[in-house]
Amino acid sequence: MATPRTTPSRPDGLTLEVVELIGAVVARYHEEYEEAAAEHALTGAQAKLLSLLSLEPLPMRRLAQRLKCEPSNVTGIVDRLEARGLVERRPDPADRRVKLAAATEEGRRVARGLQESLRFARAPLAGLSDPERVALRDALRRMLGIEGG
Repeated sequence: MATPRTTPSRPDGLTLEVVELIGAVVARYHEEYEEAAAEHALTGAQAKLLSLLSLEPLPMRRLAQRLKCEPSNVTGIVDRLEARGLVERRPDPADRRVKLAAATEEGRRVARGLQESLRFARAPLAGLSDPERVALRDALRRMLGIEGG
């Protein structure tokens, strides 16, 4: 097992290159995510919210926290998605004072289509072997402090 290194006061060349590559990956992902959202007539924020709700219904406040925006902004996004039949509001069974936003069946279908249309996730990653993808996943999990799953 590798031992963690102390963080140097100045990053070395390899660290700088890795940081630059991570930035390029993030920029490419965001660009393609916005394109995929537009193909489904969604804004990036609508697509992100719909993707979150396709996993589980969430209260508006938690959606705002996950999207890192004001709850009033989430209300407008949910309103627009609800008008398209992609999201519905329902009472929280645990607390009827709280409204949950939930993806409809059509919303889950659109969210799946959005994920499937991301070329970035298919082409470059498909060029890596299974062991390379596992190593990449494990390294990213370690960087983010995420336990194996």
